[in-house]
Amino acid sequence: MSEDRKTIYLCLAHMSEDGMEQKYVKEAFDTNWVVPMGPNVNAFEQDLANFVNGNADGSKLDRRVVCLSAGTAAVHLALLACGVGQGDEVIVQSFTFCASSHPITYLGATPVFVDSEPTTWNMDPELLEKAIIDRKAVTGRYPKAIVPVALYGMPYQIDKIMAIADKYGIPVVEDAAEGMGSRFNGQVLGTFGKFGVLSFNGNKMITTSGGGALICNDTVAEIRNEELGMRNEETAEEAAQKVMWYATQARDAYPYYEHTAIGYNYRMSNVCAGIGRGQMTVLDAHIAHHKHVQELYRELLADVKGVHLHEQPADPRYDSNFWLCAATIDPEVRIKGQENAYKEVIKTAVGGAAGVIKAVDSATTDCQPNENVEALRVFMLGKKVECRPVWKPMHKQPVYKDAPAYVNGVSESVFKIGFCLPAGPYVTDEDVHYIVDCIKEAIVR
Repeated sequence: MSEDRKTIYLCLAHMSEDGMEQKYVKEAFDTNWVVPMGPNVNAFEQDLANFVNGNADGSKLDRRVVCLSAGTAAVHLALLACGVGQGDEVIVQSFTFCASSHPITYLGATPVFVDSEPTTWNMDPELLEKAIIDRKAVTGRYPKAIVPVALYGMPYQIDKIMAIADKYGIPVVEDAAEGMGSRFNGQVLGTFGKFGVLSFNGNKMITTSGGGALICNDTVAEIRNEELGMRNEETAEEAAQKVMWYATQARDAYPYYEHTAIGYNYRMSNVCAGIGRGQMTVLDAHIAHHKHVQELYRELLADVKGVHLHEQPADPRYDSNFWLCAATIDPEVRIKGQENAYKEVIKTAVGGAAGVIKAVDSATTDCQPNENVEALRVFMLGKKVECRPVWKPMHKQPVYKDAPAYVNGVSESVFKIGFCLPAGPYVTDEDVHYIVDCIKEAIVR
């Protein structure tokens, strides 16, 4: 391997070639709009609305979009708008990142974790209904919301999930943070439920450095939190205005600061929104690139025995953005260096977006990837390729050890054998060939 080879990361932020991001950011500075809200925020919201409202068949929806400081903030405010509060329960997919479940606890509610079905790795509709019925029997109340997740961009079984949600009158908050531009039956994910969540973190399909957005449905929907001043029925416009009010400290209309509810400082910066406006010009190209990389992996991994690329169902309604390309490796496949897996405690954050981590005393936990998966990660790192495990199921996280969980073993099984491969805009065809060659080299023949 050449010493000057650059590390191939999972998904690096990629700016437009003609510098549109800098243009809009410069406008923010030139006009001194360097605060939350502003012209870039308004324009970015409209750009996003134009995108999410466009169906593949040419028909249009009428959703409202509110830009916020993070996708996590969007989940939080969506749950708040669904009336989630102290002592409530919210059903959430277990196979996901912690941002899907943590906001439930912010509101004093309890997450109820539901496992995955094996085809998409997303929420199992049969387990979902079982959980709804059982929680009603246990608590005397239905859960306040359902949060399915588009894991690595893969669409969930939205038709079945929405049918179950409608049957029991429970609002759906779609976590499409990883699914920007993924579609089901031609419709953009995040536009089916009462609310949809998008993320613009540095490694997502498009970025605003940090940031997110909340999609508000256009249909009249039940709002259950009357003490917050919401009527039982609200349109998307009214819901969006309420969300923006909560996102800007919930200030009432007086010449001084008057608060009748607890608000949050969640609105997006006008500077960050300028980046987002520029990123919208390359969104379609980014999605097309990720799909191309997935197809190339499919072709090149076809003859690698014991390694299986995670693909979307043959059902033509599924149209994943393939934010990350995920795969599994059979337990019996042996990897070079496997005998040393989990022998040393990791001392730094793993991955391209390294952050602050807490030191640990043990190299192992009671639920972790197989030794060959960990050995593959280490081997690929030595080849300057970022290769990460899939998300650890939330119902196996220590912080949620007491939370109700309805499991079938799917997510835990995939966690033990799954890994993610680079797919971002900077990943070239040559890179994919190199990555697959490294996987082949890692396997002990």
